[in-house]
Amino acid sequence: MRKLENRELNRLSVEEFKKIPKNPVVIVLENIRSANNVGSVFRTSDAFLAASIHLCGITPHPPNRDIQKTAIGATQTVSWAYFSSAHESLKTLREEGYHLFAIEQCEESRSLNNFQAEPPQKIALIFGNEVSGVSQEIVDMCDGCLEIPQWGTKHSLNISVSVGVVLWEYIRRASQRAKK
Repeated sequence: MRKLENRELNRLSVEEFKKIPKNPVVIVLENIRSANNVGSVFRTSDAFLAASIHLCGITPHPPNRDIQKTAIGATQTVSWAYFSSAHESLKTLREEGYHLFAIEQCEESRSLNNFQAEPPQKIALIFGNEVSGVSQEIVDMCDGCLEIPQWGTKHSLNISVSVGVVLWEYIRRASQRAKK
């Protein structure tokens, strides 16, 4: 087995990336503190062809050196918008026909492994602050809450890890359903 070299990966140019169809999913970040986490979310959103990222409240946004450090150029490929509050973002997404899902541990959360969004349904996945999670105000605006199954003692993941897990599972399931 031989590791592939970068030139063998058939990477898209920024222009090519912007022209290809994206998955109908928007990532909403509510009051994320870490610019490194935001950069990682950009990179993950690029990998899974997310339609856009909404950066809300205190969430750092480009241009930002720490975002760039972890995004490695994904701020140039992934569409993004800044909103002064997640409420403003969700109101806009609702008007555009998005279904809203907080990634949070709630009384009636659905386990991620039981989530069935039907493509081409447009969805927004809302991720909250590293300490306090998605605010109750924003949970109240959502169509539902999704929870990542966990079995350890912490019952929390880093925000960038959570985005990766949820996007992977959503795209994997949507691809399987689209093939049927």
